[in-house]
Amino acid sequence: MKAAVIVGARPNFMKAAPLIREFKRRRLITPLLVHTGQHYDENMSRIFFEDLELPQPDIYLGVGSGTHAEQTGKIMIAFEEVAIGEHPDLIIVVGDVNSTLACSLVGAKLLIPVAHVEAGLRSFDLTMPEEINRMVTDILSRYCFTTSPEAEENLLREGVGKDRIFFVGNIMIDSLLFYLERAGGSNVLEELGLDERGYILVTLHRPSNVDVEPVFRGILGTLNELSHTHPVIFPVHPRTRKMIDAADPPIELSPALRLMEPIGYLDFVRAMQSARLVITDSGGIQEETTVLGVPCLTVRHNTERPITIELGTNILVGTDPRKILDEAQGALQGDPPEKVVPPLWDGKTAGRIAGILEAQAP
Repeated sequence: MKAAVIVGARPNFMKAAPLIREFKRRRLITPLLVHTGQHYDENMSRIFFEDLELPQPDIYLGVGSGTHAEQTGKIMIAFEEVAIGEHPDLIIVVGDVNSTLACSLVGAKLLIPVAHVEAGLRSFDLTMPEEINRMVTDILSRYCFTTSPEAEENLLREGVGKDRIFFVGNIMIDSLLFYLERAGGSNVLEELGLDERGYILVTLHRPSNVDVEPVFRGILGTLNELSHTHPVIFPVHPRTRKMIDAADPPIELSPALRLMEPIGYLDFVRAMQSARLVITDSGGIQEETTVLGVPCLTVRHNTERPITIELGTNILVGTDPRKILDEAQGALQGDPPEKVVPPLWDGKTAGRIAGILEAQAP
């Protein structure tokens, strides 16, 4: 069976790598790795491919950036040619980016079964482009591979048949656990002059946080204040960097708030594992910090990963600067939270997915 595995942005790489590795080990499914080129920072894409030991893509579409409609349309046009020419038996999409939606639509139109890894996640916020991508992809998918029990409830409520839903665990954690020992060999802390558990790690990229200047200024003001007691390490997403550079009047940043270029996966895992606190608006980081037992504040009003709050180390803090500051200071002064790993977040998700696909192959 030939399976087209779709990646388009960096979060996809960590989810595809375990699948590619498992398919090659079993040898019953032949992966065709398709990189849509949705993410425009190709230098960072290269670093992630190297860190995750992903093979070079079999097909690179190179669609680049654009509006949501432009990007989705370009991917559909380019991938349709690939699907017609390569005749995959299955299309595997991961996560919730525009590439996920576009390739699912192509598969549905060409009557090629689609498998969605990370199905059923819901923020219930239709202002998020990712929410629309998730919902449409799940409706179109023959295989909905879920990370947590509430995802199945969401799918059933939306009319997805139970025979299409498979609880397999969290593929993101497969990569985290597989590369954790290697990440421990990273010297990123020494390079940055950081002490173990002595700093705050920050990532921000969502438009609702960085594109709305009053909100963004408030968040940065909080980070400035936190940097008075703990160094704040902030690998800056290109979108976020653009907004900082364009701010008028300029945003004053404390010297202890250290903006830096994005870093590779292994260095980031090492930095995350050793942080005293992580502040983020990323979905995947909510999951990784839960498994690592690192306190995490999510700068959003909702999350599609509620299990990280119920069982994990994640706290939803919204965007109010005072709320963020109070929760951050509490986390910095308190004991680390008790680590509870959700069911099936055990590093074996790719194996379960491969077994299901092999059992149901024609």
